[in-house]
Amino acid sequence: MSPKRPQETPTLFAAAGLDHEAPHPLPDRLRPRALSEVVGQDHILGPDGALTRMLETRTLGSLVFWGPPGTGKTTVARLLADATDLHFEQISAVFSGVADLKKAFDAARARREMGKGTLLFVDEVHRFNRAQQDSFLPVMEDGTVVMVGATTENPSFELNAALLSRARVLVFRSLDAAAIEKLFAHAEAVEGRKLPLDAEARAVLVRMADGDGRASLTLAEEVWRSARADEIFNAAQLQDILQRRAPIYDKSADGHYNLISALHKSVRGSDPDAALYYLARMLDAGEDPLFLARRVVRMAVEDIGLADPQALVIANAAKDAFDFLGHPEGELAIAQAVVYLATAPKSNAVYTAFGTAMQVAKQAGSLLPPKHILNSPTKLMKSEGYGAAYEYDHDAPDAFSGQDYFPEALGRQTFYDPPERGFEREIRKRLDYWAKLRKERGGSR
Repeated sequence: MSPKRPQETPTLFAAAGLDHEAPHPLPDRLRPRALSEVVGQDHILGPDGALTRMLETRTLGSLVFWGPPGTGKTTVARLLADATDLHFEQISAVFSGVADLKKAFDAARARREMGKGTLLFVDEVHRFNRAQQDSFLPVMEDGTVVMVGATTENPSFELNAALLSRARVLVFRSLDAAAIEKLFAHAEAVEGRKLPLDAEARAVLVRMADGDGRASLTLAEEVWRSARADEIFNAAQLQDILQRRAPIYDKSADGHYNLISALHKSVRGSDPDAALYYLARMLDAGEDPLFLARRVVRMAVEDIGLADPQALVIANAAKDAFDFLGHPEGELAIAQAVVYLATAPKSNAVYTAFGTAMQVAKQAGSLLPPKHILNSPTKLMKSEGYGAAYEYDHDAPDAFSGQDYFPEALGRQTFYDPPERGFEREIRKRLDYWAKLRKERGGSR
């Protein structure tokens, strides 16, 4: 008779009921198993999409996937490896260094000798420094790996030109409402139950996802966890339960530059409603109001200029008002300035004139101003003709002498050309009048 085996002491995981495989989150369980199941990226995966055409040839070049979080970049890379019979290897630039890269490259070379290619998926590729990015070049060139990088940042700014020249950039788009609805319908089919939301709350949940497929499924899972039996949430209850997911907006990344560009162009395009929308988007996402106030001052001088001289005054006043009032009252002053600028007459005449003057100043060199407008504090300077024949304009008729003030070697230039808009219509009249007097009095060359 065999000796009785001692009773095994249960492990901590078994005691906690975790000895079986832990349940996977809904986004992981619903991860597409084929490229045809990926939603929201028809421009690259549809019948005429870029990736579809590549796969028809059964060959794949190195790629950079650029797009917001939760749009399927990792999933598509994994499925591409399956579709092209490549070994899928994944590294993250957040956790990997030079040693990890060398190990991945060596493993890929060994696989290649055995007749198996490697798709190396590099998540957050923009986080690698320039030297690390350069290390990919040899293995991309000799075919050791097909590199697929994923980034949420603009590759033009964050990736080496040499790396970009060897890879094709494919843009992943935020999921639209129809794509998010497809994900919800798929989740309901897998779960065998409907989301406990009325129509309005369901629409709110779609908006909360903010184009992020992974986030949409995480939110759906939270809704199911929160609902009691036979409970249906309305929009207000939904927002209370989920505490509203913050908008996707990185003040140091593309979201920042995209929205400030949209705000500036809306003001320039005389659309106060669009300008207020983008201003609200940025404030809601936590942008520094003083950054916005400074940009409003720039709009005043760049796009309105002297067409409405009050624009700069109001923009500066808005900045000072925010300094004085703080958040949130001071934000209204910035909004008021944005509306004023958007509805003001537009002119970039001073902006253009200054740019041209700077270019001429750099190209013409250190030319001496005409001697008649130079000071002559010494006898030597007077003997050289400094200050000779200068006409004091206040003593001239119309307080205008008509003398020329440009260096003789340069000749008279025209930089400022005000349009017939706003206050610059009046400035145009003055300039034309002075040009006429200058010609009459012989000050024009």
